[in-house]
Amino acid sequence: MIITKPPMGWNSWNTFGEHISEQLIMETADKMVEDGYLAAGYEYLIIDDCWSLRKRGEDGRIVPDPQKFPHGMKYVADYVHSKGLKFGMYSCAGLMTCADYPGSYDHEFVDAQTFAEWGVDYLKYDYCNFPKTADCQHRYRVMSMALKATGRDILFAACNWGHHECQHWMKSAGAHTYRSTGDIFDKFSSTMWIAQDQARKLYASGPNCFNDMDMLTVGMYGKGNVGMVDPEDPTKALPTDEEYKTQFALWCAFGSPLMIGGDIRNMNAFCKELLQNERLISINQDAACNAPIVLESSEDAIVFARHMSDNSVVLGMVNGGSEPARMYMFLDEIGLPADAPYVLRGTDAFTGEDLGVISDYILGEVPAHGCRLIRATIEKK
Repeated sequence: MIITKPPMGWNSWNTFGEHISEQLIMETADKMVEDGYLAAGYEYLIIDDCWSLRKRGEDGRIVPDPQKFPHGMKYVADYVHSKGLKFGMYSCAGLMTCADYPGSYDHEFVDAQTFAEWGVDYLKYDYCNFPKTADCQHRYRVMSMALKATGRDILFAACNWGHHECQHWMKSAGAHTYRSTGDIFDKFSSTMWIAQDQARKLYASGPNCFNDMDMLTVGMYGKGNVGMVDPEDPTKALPTDEEYKTQFALWCAFGSPLMIGGDIRNMNAFCKELLQNERLISINQDAACNAPIVLESSEDAIVFARHMSDNSVVLGMVNGGSEPARMYMFLDEIGLPADAPYVLRGTDAFTGEDLGVISDYILGEVPAHGCRLIRATIEKK
């Protein structure tokens, strides 16, 4: 199985956590089609943790919770497939999942076969409750082999949070994506921390093994399983639309899988338009899959450039500060010195607005927690 571009889809964890059900998944599948998410490229619908009973069945297989999924997983998978979507599920390399449901340790082959029989197309494979004496690399290789042995194409989304410098070996283990960061939360500091942490690991990201920066929180506004609403003051420090623009721009420009974590059944117009922005998605899905050139990565700023397959270049400046800031990028730093007989012609990556000729440097004010993202072509002076 070859994955040439970062996968796109929806995952239940960020908003719903353990509060998942057959009805929720089917309603979400309907919305992914009706509201244009599938057409925009979001093809995977993934059930995260908490879908099973607490104990395996007498045959050693994991049993779906009959209260949450009364018709079983094959029924759910068939419904998802009937909508033109692909179906994803969750397990864990440890003895138990992160929510203490049965993990796949020492059950890799039977679990992989079970998933294949249900019609699973994507497996998120977590790392909680992993025995301290066990070999992390070996166990991810075992599940990789177990999935291949089923004969079904199943995307292997490895999630070990960066333990044992996984960016160096996850591709050779057969994983199609690798999570090398801790979990995201619905606050801007979490977005910045993940982007800064991953900036130094993106060199290992590329076709058939993409760096996964975790699920998006766009559209959550502090609600849900990883929401950060203060129960004593529900209006305090809610995420802003500007912060969501920055998050989505970073995930697209850094080539991360795009897994929506908000409730798309109730997504507002701004976030829906942002998540389906063709210009931004085209950057994420670019055929070259080049890692960005990171010029600066700090608590207050992230500045980067990324070469695209059509010979354009994406230029990004993120203001991590709480006040508007004048930010700059010298084109010499990305390979276009002032004495070169060429300049750039820029387009706003969000709106498509023509920004005209850019020579020598970019300078401008960037909103607090905001960003500028420009796609530029090279032309003669």
